[in-house]
Amino acid sequence: MQEQEKDIIQVAMRDGAAWITLNRPHAMNALSREAVIEIDRVVAELETRDDVRALVFTGAGNAFCAGGDLRYFKQSVGSGDMEAFRAYLHLCQNMYRRVENFPRPTIAAVNGVAVAGGLELILSCDMVMAAESARIGDGHANFGIIPGGGGAIRLPRKIPMAFAKRMLFTGNLLSAQEVARYGLVNEVVPDAELDGAVTKLVSQITKNSPLGLRLIKQLVNDGYEQPLDTALRFEVMAWESYGRSDDIREGLQAFQDKRKPKFTGR
Repeated sequence: MQEQEKDIIQVAMRDGAAWITLNRPHAMNALSREAVIEIDRVVAELETRDDVRALVFTGAGNAFCAGGDLRYFKQSVGSGDMEAFRAYLHLCQNMYRRVENFPRPTIAAVNGVAVAGGLELILSCDMVMAAESARIGDGHANFGIIPGGGGAIRLPRKIPMAFAKRMLFTGNLLSAQEVARYGLVNEVVPDAELDGAVTKLVSQITKNSPLGLRLIKQLVNDGYEQPLDTALRFEVMAWESYGRSDDIREGLQAFQDKRKPKFTGR
């Protein structure tokens, strides 16, 4: 029986952050076509909400995300229906881009295995917190598959090229501690402390100006591939709009008054 879409993804608001839980624990939260569509829909909806100041992804059960659903791969590619599979890849890429461009900070709370499409979801997030037991890898090569959701493109932009190729070529699952040494994970914590550590990080982020954070994220993302002089001009242009905001005035007034600012995002 086909799953109901409402059961595939769960969303909960916690202290200004929307927690999105991939909810297919029986399949290690593998990304079925329906799951990809639902994540994209949910994130698009959350983009419009002013009360959402951060986004957290995690997985139900013992896995974060085991990647694409290989049963669908076999059904489409195995039958030679490459048109349907190409459409699925476009759905995946559009979803990951939506996560990557979400206007507020995003965090992957990696509670277990993250492989293939699960790694691609991690790569689309701004920050990564991982449990000590988490295992992270690409894994496509193990089944004669190549990345299609951006793994081969984003991974060497996040970590050193040689280590990225090792992950892509071997398909090995690596410990959270090992990938953290190369900058793929921000922090590794004991399993029982992951939720609390992410909650603490969220509180540190959401106390700041949502408008300011939005512009900072945009500057980082847009400026990364630009020549230095071009990227520096982006900062000046951002100041031209942000300098007229309520948040900048509130921040400076709070500094003068020696109190904590109360930002509105305007």
